[in-house]
Amino acid sequence: MNSHEERKKSEEAKAAHKAELLFKAESRRNKLLGLWAAERMGHADPDAYAAEIVAAVFLKPGLAHVHQKLHDDLQAAGKPASLTEIETKSLQLLIVAKEQVAAEN
Repeated sequence: MNSHEERKKSEEAKAAHKAELLFKAESRRNKLLGLWAAERMGHADPDAYAAEIVAAVFLKPGLAHVHQKLHDDLQAAGKPASLTEIETKSLQLLIVAKEQVAAEN
């Protein structure tokens, strides 16, 4: 194998690793977001609700429908939050999640 092929394989491995870490961080963010909402609602089983939020991401691409679900669930529980508040919390928790995932690796 020549050095060009080795560099190419190395770059591919780095990209795959980076994508894996991002996926883990986004999944962690979704769990943290679910736990945040569950706590706010006084949910009887926060872990189950967080798992529901993590799973919701796989139903449709993107976060808009997850944010809407959180908004609707919070509203129904009498603990309303605006979509802007939920989106802001989501961004904050992504930073936390990235730090947690980085610390684990």
